[in-house]
Amino acid sequence: MEQSPTIGGVQMAVLTARFEGIARKMANTLHRTGRSGILTIARDFSCVILTANHELLTASDSLPIHVLRGPEIMCRTMTDNHPELRRGDAYLHNSPYHGCTHPADHSILIPVIDDDGIHRFTVLAKGHQADCGNALPTTYMGAAKDVYGEGALIFPAVKIQSDYQHNMDLVRMCRMRIRVPDQWWGDYLATLGAARVGEREILALGREVGWEALEAYCRAWFDYSEQRMVDVIRAMPKGTITRKSRHDPFPATPADGVEIKVTVDVQPDNAMIEVDLRDNPDCMENGINLSEGCALSAPMVGIFNSIDHTVPKNEGSFRRIRVHLRDGCAVGRPFHPTSCSVATTNLADRVANPVQCAIAELADGLGMAETGAVIPPSSGVISGIHDGEPFVNEVYLGCTGGAGTPTTDGWLTILHVGNAGMCYQDSIEIDELRHPILVHERRLMPDTEGAGRFRGALGAYSEFSPLGCEMTVAYVSDGNANPAAGTRGGRHGGPSSQFRKLADGTLEPVPGCAEVVIGPDQAMVSISCGGGGYGPPAERAPERVVSDVREGWVSRERAESVYRVALTAALDLDAERTALLRNDVRPA
Repeated sequence: MEQSPTIGGVQMAVLTARFEGIARKMANTLHRTGRSGILTIARDFSCVILTANHELLTASDSLPIHVLRGPEIMCRTMTDNHPELRRGDAYLHNSPYHGCTHPADHSILIPVIDDDGIHRFTVLAKGHQADCGNALPTTYMGAAKDVYGEGALIFPAVKIQSDYQHNMDLVRMCRMRIRVPDQWWGDYLATLGAARVGEREILALGREVGWEALEAYCRAWFDYSEQRMVDVIRAMPKGTITRKSRHDPFPATPADGVEIKVTVDVQPDNAMIEVDLRDNPDCMENGINLSEGCALSAPMVGIFNSIDHTVPKNEGSFRRIRVHLRDGCAVGRPFHPTSCSVATTNLADRVANPVQCAIAELADGLGMAETGAVIPPSSGVISGIHDGEPFVNEVYLGCTGGAGTPTTDGWLTILHVGNAGMCYQDSIEIDELRHPILVHERRLMPDTEGAGRFRGALGAYSEFSPLGCEMTVAYVSDGNANPAAGTRGGRHGGPSSQFRKLADGTLEPVPGCAEVVIGPDQAMVSISCGGGGYGPPAERAPERVVSDVREGWVSRERAESVYRVALTAALDLDAERTALLRNDVRPA
């Protein structure tokens, strides 16, 4: 009987780097060859590699909410629907009922078939579409009553290529339904090309080192990753924490919004973390319900944000996490025709954030505060008709929100907790070249940080107008009424808000979930959330407060009243008055 290859530490490190390099080549292909700004500027996509047994191997440079869980369900859907896989096949998948995040995330799955016809791995490239055929020109439809009201075409792992040739019937369906067909076609080819790059590179790697060696590597890598997770959990305090977070009122929600409850159970003896999401509302008649992939990924985002960042994120470490979901729950498993249009962001953030705050309650040095909520108009989808041609694209014109952590201030440009900072903020100049818009202003807003020993990121102000046309801005802005909470004595961040700026400069408030029409003499004003703070503000290092005041991020008044730090007229630390303030003695 032939003995399985043994994988040593050096070979494991080399093969890990090789697979991560392949995932990065896929991502680079998608970034460089896409057509829409959401891919080529904002980088809202993910590329991953899975084993033939549907186990996540690597997700380098991917958005966590896209890939921690869900790809394994998508790959299983592919093999269930197509038992005979052949080299040259490719599958289009965006069904939120079969593992995908939401219908806007068009994904290409390609089985990697060796020279003997054996399925060895699956590569998956996922790209957020600027337009996916929704009833309105947006990929975010928070007010959609169901998937029919949403309107997107749903593809549950349908074969779009055989023998490397396109199924043009499906292509024609997409081109007929999508408002910007050439833009979609370019993005589709970029996503397909990224997956084909992964297929080519893995075939070359298998021929180089042998498929049996790669199988042995996968087993060893998963076991190593699981052991890393075991060591981390066993070092954590034992405890069960229930934490809540509330989403703002939206169409078809209760009048006070949607309360989400998470129960986190850390079991050092068993080296397990369990998260229970079952005690939550049923699916609602709107688009903010979670898909199963997002419901599984969101608590894992909170867990991995709360522990040693060097623990690998793959099937091995996932063995030590158990997420409990309920069928028909807004943060569980939805059934057709529930709309999951906004599944990657709003309620997903209201799951991930309280998980990391719950872990913070276990011990100082763990967890994080809440990251600011999304999606403000500055991250909305703009659309209209300019010079007789339609335009549709999502812009990323200013969104911050990073949460304070046990050791660092909030990540300024994280965008939202499930994104993990992987998406880029747009270049104003490039957006103005690509779209008929003028960006009047983008800046940080002083005193909007969640104060703490380590503060949250400041909120951002953005103002932009259409040029020579009307522009519709579609967005789903949470955090107007429920800003990001702090933890362990940290304070909440600044809330979000949004306005239509009229020709006379008047700011007209507009709803948190809307498609707002902006005229040529008007502007869209967007204020994004600040992040929550970690630890008491009066424990913040005085030199950090001084730096924030000098940067213009925190006012002298706030430094004194909240952080208990006094500055001189020259903006130097007044050590004597600071000592009095922090000893709670009123200075003369």
